[in-house]
Amino acid sequence: MMQFRGLPTILSKRFFNGMRFISSSSRKEKSFRKMYQEFWTPKAINKPPYDHFTQIGDPVLRTKASKVPEDLITSKEVKVIAEKMVKVLKKFDCVGVAAPQIGISLRIIVMEFREGLKEHFSLPVYEARKMSTLPLTVLLNPSMSVTNYQKHKHPEGCMSVRGYSAEVERYDSVSLKGTNLDGIEVNIELSGWNARIAQHEMDHLDGKLYIDIMDRSTFMCTCWEAVNSKSGRVEIPFYK
Repeated sequence: MMQFRGLPTILSKRFFNGMRFISSSSRKEKSFRKMYQEFWTPKAINKPPYDHFTQIGDPVLRTKASKVPEDLITSKEVKVIAEKMVKVLKKFDCVGVAAPQIGISLRIIVMEFREGLKEHFSLPVYEARKMSTLPLTVLLNPSMSVTNYQKHKHPEGCMSVRGYSAEVERYDSVSLKGTNLDGIEVNIELSGWNARIAQHEMDHLDGKLYIDIMDRSTFMCTCWEAVNSKSGRVEIPFYK
């Protein structure tokens, strides 16, 4: 039996069939009993798939994600992960999520550029960035090939590098090939901003972030003006 030095001598402990029994007679000992029980009681831990975005520094974002096994592509477990990704995408009103961003190191991406996002940009910006609607798309084990090697540089952010942005060069057009949740092979041709979304999410599956290829001179805090106007009293939320 392990001895714990410094415990009251009146405190008796014994282990029987894996069960722990503690008897005590004083208020002080009862207080210690509570502390002792809390020490051994498993704490509730938030486990992936998360309802939030993992942040830079989390090893999962720097790990090359594993392929979804062929025999699990249509499984309930994979469907649950994909549904959580869609939930997070809509919750944070963003355009793309890769499984590592919710703590799951699997090659799954979700993309959507809904019509309502057009209201967030001026017409010149919308057109200059070649933005267009993209229906909700879930791809498992996607592969990508470049179809137009012309590059464009535009500001880009990431929900896993919250509160910052920088200009990043991306290819004009790409082709994505993958499998949907029904196990059907899908081919998608993307150009402009939607091609950028695809390249960004594919990078996540290989443990890369936009900061690895950004124009470092353009890296900035997206709320720097608010920081100054509010004397630094600004918070960047990681939940919603």
